[in-house]
Amino acid sequence: MKFRYSHKAFVFPHHLWQYERHHCRQFSTSFVKKLFTTSRVRASSSGGTNNGQGNMFLVPGATVATLLMLGALHARRLYDDKKIEEIREKGADFEFKPDVKATFLRMLPLRAISRFWGFLTSVEFPVWMRPYVYKAWARAFHSNLEEAALPLDEYASLREFFVRTLKQGSRPIDQDPKCLVSPVDGTILRFGELKGIGAMIDQVKGFSYSVSSLLGASTVLPMIAEGEMHEESSEQENILVDNTKKSWWRISLATPKVQDNMSACPMRGLYYCVIYLKPGDYHRIHSPVDWNVLVRRHFSGRLFPLNERATRTIRNLYVENERVVLEGLWQEGYMAIAAIGATTIGSIELFIEPELKTNQPRKKLLHSEPPEERVYEPEGVGMLVKKGDEVAAFNMGSTVVLVFQAPTLKSLESNNTLPQFNFSIKRGDKIRVGEAVGRW
Repeated sequence: MKFRYSHKAFVFPHHLWQYERHHCRQFSTSFVKKLFTTSRVRASSSGGTNNGQGNMFLVPGATVATLLMLGALHARRLYDDKKIEEIREKGADFEFKPDVKATFLRMLPLRAISRFWGFLTSVEFPVWMRPYVYKAWARAFHSNLEEAALPLDEYASLREFFVRTLKQGSRPIDQDPKCLVSPVDGTILRFGELKGIGAMIDQVKGFSYSVSSLLGASTVLPMIAEGEMHEESSEQENILVDNTKKSWWRISLATPKVQDNMSACPMRGLYYCVIYLKPGDYHRIHSPVDWNVLVRRHFSGRLFPLNERATRTIRNLYVENERVVLEGLWQEGYMAIAAIGATTIGSIELFIEPELKTNQPRKKLLHSEPPEERVYEPEGVGMLVKKGDEVAAFNMGSTVVLVFQAPTLKSLESNNTLPQFNFSIKRGDKIRVGEAVGRW
């Protein structure tokens, strides 16, 4: 028996397949157009600004870039946190080990990349989209949105959201006059007393950098030449503290300038503290004490990342990166705050000097340019900043280094002792603005 096959009848007819493909394609196109139109209507009906409407074509690209960045950083953070916890559970410390990544980073135009990313984060989102983006950021980096001073839809861009202010009372300041408080929210990396020749700060186990290289060659750190008498150092300390009677320039002349960091030692009672700010932390810098800011120094350096891996693989990380140093005097002597920029924007806003611009295009290619310096008026007095006042802000995660004098134990002829400063923190502690770093 022979079976006949019809050449005109198919199980999946060709004309039917073409018909279905055409209508599916037409449906997909109409759906995308409708979605885009709805987005435009929502953005316009939500009361957005003219600038937001002008950036309509930039919004999709900026949103995609933001979401991709959030995902990548979140995955990386989870991996790094797991590794760090495993190492700390074993009681081990990170050691300095340069790797290929550090060499590769030196070849990248990180300053230009950071400026471009700053441009993207400055693009205004449609009002309806803002809460979703900021909640995604908060979920990825554990930010507390309940502390934000404004509703989420009032932050026009990611940059505005990042430097947001907090509700009043969110950061109570410890008012104990014998207490120095944290200027930022962050994680304690290193702290201690500066001792020995060169006054070195530990970046990580196996590598240190000098405090003078961080603050600048023209710093007025209370240092003494090796072998000098203790009486002379005490006299110089008294000169530094008496800031109400002597001008800044007389203090500078009275305090020895250190040309060779390896031939001088810090005076007793000189301390440091390094605090790292993660992307999800509150990123405004507050004053740790009542003090007079006398000089500002801006170093236009590189913009390496400042995460845990970078600190243990890049030499002189804090010294090479762009930073703003504020230097002055408080009731116990010397005080300095170094705000260090990082990759992604790398911008530092100074509230006491709004005209200062950081991460600008370089005129020279050399990274060893001298810092740009400004002495605040009136000379010898500078700007008075109260404990807890806002001083500056980072536009992305970064690090703050405090260097300060504080009381140290000294015996008197009457067998009495002066109070001694003691840190009230431990390495790895999470600290918030206004909480005590140390007391005396």
